[in-house]
Amino acid sequence: MENTDESLIEAHRRGETAAFDQLVRRYGDHLLGYLIRMSGSRDQAEDLFQETFKRVHEKAHTYRGGSFKSWLFTIATRAAIDNLRRRKRQSILSLDQNLDCDGDGQELGAVAVADSSNNPAQVAVKTEQKAQVRQAVELLPAKQRATLVLAYFQELSYREVADVLGCSVGTVKTQMSRALQTLARRLPDMAEEVE
Repeated sequence: MENTDESLIEAHRRGETAAFDQLVRRYGDHLLGYLIRMSGSRDQAEDLFQETFKRVHEKAHTYRGGSFKSWLFTIATRAAIDNLRRRKRQSILSLDQNLDCDGDGQELGAVAVADSSNNPAQVAVKTEQKAQVRQAVELLPAKQRATLVLAYFQELSYREVADVLGCSVGTVKTQMSRALQTLARRLPDMAEEVE
């Protein structure tokens, strides 16, 4: 019988370290992929990953049931947004980061610009397009970026995204619409190619 998230967090509260380890294994890959997309840097994502699970450990007593995944991603999103705010204040946001997730997820823009050719010229164009998509996503405001990444790359429903971000489904739809409109403005050539 597989342990549920609720039983694992309860076991963790009782001091069973194996339960916490199982939660980390269960959600670690998805969480790291999400944090890489949110931060734009594997190194920062790994730091945020550690911070997220540290907060989960410290706040396990506040978990009241429901979707553990939503609760976990809420904690991770807050850590990522705090990190983005700190970086913005320090003016060190890098747009040249490689978002290789080591198989943990798709690189930003990989879906928008699928590589279907071995032609070197086309490969170079598609590589540049991927970089443009990645840069455009990185420039989105934190909440729009979080909404886009949670809904599109993490494949959470709008209800789950709303739970993670602590807002209404209508707000999620608005943030997603604004994010897509911003991306369409920043990437007009690619939008025309897709049509």
